Order: sequence, then C-alpha cells, then structure tokens
Amino acid sequence: MIGLDSPQPTYTAPAVDSVPDTEADRPVEGKPLTSEHCEYFSPLVFGAAALSHHYNPAGWLDTDGPLRTVRLALRYGITAFDTSPWYGASEIVLGSVLQSLSSEFPRSSYKLITKCGRYGPEVKDFDYSPGAIRRSVARSLERLKTDYLDVLFLHDVEFVATRVTPNSAAGDGSLALAGDGERAWGFVPGEEARVWGEGDQKILIALAEIRKMKEEGIVKAIGITGLPLPTLLRLSLLALHTPPYEPLDCILSYAQFHLQNSTFASFLPHFISRAKIPHILCASPLAMGLLTSSPPSWHPAPPALHEVARETIALAQDWPGGLPNLALGFGMRRQGPVMGNQGRSVPTVVGFSNLDEVHEALKVWREVSEDDKATSRARLDMEAAVQQRFIERGWKNWSWAQPAEKQDK
Repeated sequence: MIGLDSPQPTYTAPAVDSVPDTEADRPVEGKPLTSEHCEYFSPLVFGAAALSHHYNPAGWLDTDGPLRTVRLALRYGITAFDTSPWYGASEIVLGSVLQSLSSEFPRSSYKLITKCGRYGPEVKDFDYSPGAIRRSVARSLERLKTDYLDVLFLHDVEFVATRVTPNSAAGDGSLALAGDGERAWGFVPGEEARVWGEGDQKILIALAEIRKMKEEGIVKAIGITGLPLPTLLRLSLLALHTPPYEPLDCILSYAQFHLQNSTFASFLPHFISRAKIPHILCASPLAMGLLTSSPPSWHPAPPALHEVARETIALAQDWPGGLPNLALGFGMRRQGPVMGNQGRSVPTVVGFSNLDEVHEALKVWREVSEDDKATSRARLDMEAAVQQRFIERGWKNWSWAQPAEKQDK
C-alpha cells in the first residue's frame, strides 16, 4: 500500500563498512559525466523507480544491491535522483541509502526530485488538494531524510486535467502540432489561458500551493509530469499564462523519446519557445522496458507492439549489448544543442538495478558523446534499421492511451 494514509514500508540500508567495495564498485576511467550544456542536472539522472517492486522483485531490496548501485552512480557523477510516492518504497529506500552514503556524498552533492498527487494506479488514487500536497511533501521529506526538495512535480497531470479532445490519446502525438491539432488539443495561440474545466482548476490550485512551498524554501523548483505530450504542453502554457505569469521550472516527459517513439523531438521546441520551460527531463529511453528482452508484466503496450519489439530485439542481437545498448545511445544523443534548443541539455532519466547497468550506461554515454565516427556510423545504421521495422509494422511513434478510467472523464 502506498496511499497517504496507508501503513508505511520500512527499510534500513546496510552500513557502508559492511558492503563490498570492489573494482566493480568503482567507475571505469574515461570521460567525466559532465556537459557544458547542463546547468541544473547531471546529463544522466537516476530513475529511482528501480528501487522498488515496479522493476525488481521485493527480495532485491533486502540485498546490498540498492546501496552499491546508488554509490556507483554517484561516483560516476550521476548526481540527480528521480522518485515518487507512487513508486512503492522508492523514496524510503533512496533516503536510507543516501543517508548511509552521507560521509562520501553529503546532501549538497546531489539533487532530489520527487512528485506529489498520485498515490495509486487509478484516478481515485489522485489527490491534488493543497492539504494533501502539504502532507505528501512532509512525508517525502521524512522518507528522503532531507529538509528540502530540489524539484517537486505534480505527478501524471493527464489523469486530473480536464479532457479537451474527444479523440483517444493513443497514436502519434505529433499530429497535435499539425493542421487543426492545436485547436483540438486546446493550445491554439491566443487561448493559452483558457481553463477548460474543473480538472484544470485543480491543477492551477495545486501549482499555487507548490509555489508557496517554493517561496518557503521547501522546494527549489516546480513542474509537471505526464505521458501525452499535447496535454503536457497545454498545461505548461496554461501555467505560464495564469497569474503570476511565470513558467514552470521543469517538466518531465517519459516514454516519448526512444527508438520506437521519438515524438518528443517535435514538441521540444514548443516547450522551450512557447512554454519557456528552462529545465526539461526525458525519461525511459528503454520505453519502460519495452525495448528489453523482459519487459515488466504490467507494461501497457498492446500485444502487437510487444511482438514487433521482440522482432527488433532479434534484429539487434549481434550489436554489442543488444537493443538496450542501442536504445540507450539513441536517447543520450539528444543531449547538447539539438533542434534549436539554444544549447540547453535534455538530460536522460535512466533506471538502474545493478552495477552492470550503471557501467553500461556510462560506456554508452561516453561513446555517443565522444562521437567516434566509425562507431557512430555503425550505430546510426543499426538505429535506422530498428526504426524502419517499427515503421514497416505501423507502430513508429505510436503511444498508448492512459487507462479507460481516464478516457471517460
């Protein structure tokens, strides 16, 4: 149970001096994980949903795996962590691990990103009321063993926002930017301040409460997260065009920039130029596990898309590291001056469950950032082949809709 009023899980990280510190626990020498375009986050952000049952069996939390994985990430320079109350015991595990590591990594050496508003899998499990947000933040601070949050997001805003378009959110979201799409999705120029209904009002009230916490110093930056990019853009514009007429500090998009679906690339200039968002994060370059040999059982993609994903796994089987390696590189190459973003970075949120995954991510990041011509050409050709398979099967840039409960709102 993870609701605000549910009994809380308990977790105690092992003492550092009881945990192995071997060669595998130390970074491989190479280019430091930095970027001249990163002003707030490290180029890679640790997706701490992995520190829960969402991506790992419960027994894994009882090992030294969480501490060693987090420690290695920090040693490599991954200095931001993204978590949420919705991610089971993630906040509790992360807070305990970071406390154990405090002698090597004090609070000032990393950034904590968490969320509020979502406490379960259904629409009824959302609560954006000011009182609930205050309680949620107080609980997160206690769990994470800190007195401030670097970023606080309203979690999965599409479940609460007023539904504007009568069409399903499934499909290619970039169509919202073409033809009459802007009007259909509610972000046509000149109507950015329109409140479409009760859901939008709830979001504005929630953002006002979070702004108060920012003024109080409890939260350093505020933002929203969500799956459908048109809704994320509409609400970012609504926040900008509503008193106090300030842009959100940050947004997080997930599962919308990877080998199967790169729709985020079409929206990025709009988030920057229209919504004035200074910090943008993009999560899940492996499409929430779809682009791996063992996607989680709860993955929302339809069976036909899972089948095509398995075809691409086979297609990339001879590539070193397979499709996951290829997909990581595709997501990480987005960093730096791309698509007219004035040289700003779009850091990648990646989940890590073990030391090998951390080492692999840094190896890929170094490869794509150092831009070795021969390797780059081979990688680009393989990426193109995988994307072509999704195109041929009719699944390129297709995104699933949120659950039926949302579609009926």
